[in-house]
Amino acid sequence: MELGLVGLGKMGGNMRERIRRAGHTVIGYDRNPDLADVHSLEELVGKLSGPRVVWVMVPAGEPTQATIDELAELLEPGDVVVDGGNSRWTDDEKHAEELAAKGIGFVDCGVSGGVWGLENGYALMYGGDKENVAKVQPIFDALKPEGEFGSVHAGKVGAGHFAKMVHNGIEYAMMQAYAEGWELLEKVDSVTDVREVFRSWQEGTVIRSWLLDLAVNALDEDEHLDGLRGYAQDSGEGRWTVEAAIDNAVPLPAITASLFARFASRQEDSPQMKMIAALRNQFGGHAVEKK
Repeated sequence: MELGLVGLGKMGGNMRERIRRAGHTVIGYDRNPDLADVHSLEELVGKLSGPRVVWVMVPAGEPTQATIDELAELLEPGDVVVDGGNSRWTDDEKHAEELAAKGIGFVDCGVSGGVWGLENGYALMYGGDKENVAKVQPIFDALKPEGEFGSVHAGKVGAGHFAKMVHNGIEYAMMQAYAEGWELLEKVDSVTDVREVFRSWQEGTVIRSWLLDLAVNALDEDEHLDGLRGYAQDSGEGRWTVEAAIDNAVPLPAITASLFARFASRQEDSPQMKMIAALRNQFGGHAVEKK
């Protein structure tokens, strides 16, 4: 099938390649002309046959809103817009209503996979009406990992981004636990090879995971993370997860504490936050701050 893809950065560019490898046609637009296949959203829409599917992969908030506003004026009834960025689920409801007024469908999709998604596939959580999801399904199938799992129609509009938000909240807490354990091991005199302790956990233990593998990768590159500053940014989903927990009276002590730990990293050079920063760089290509 044909797909219009808006936003060809670290995630979007690799997604375009994976979809093309699956045999689909992708027409990509990005503000950087060196990455784009076309020079405008208008040109992108004009090159697609109806019913069109346009997938948006731009930063949440105003950039996504502006893109969807422009697409609303260019697309026709029966077309579908997919928001695959990290938008807040409450924005999805607004976007769906605005597009529905013009007969245009809307699907929200949480995407996980980072810089490794091109080869390993992307875990997908999407929300929307079944008829709109069906129009996008071949693309979901192309992006997901091989095998039975890795893709889910989570529910109605907003469910995809809500599920991805909770996923990222859990990710915060898991990274924090690895970071705290690493700092404690580094602190004591009796443990002389912390990196190899982490490596030994990769097989046969109940805490083995892809994040643990990435932690070992980071330690192989810089055994004591001496080259990193103990500062870790948060991208928004952790805050939204805690806010949703408050709204729904659901206790999330581990996720909340991990978010607050990132705030603490901005006040001092925290050893734990060196590991958090290293992990974020490993799985998502997020920037780290060098000393």
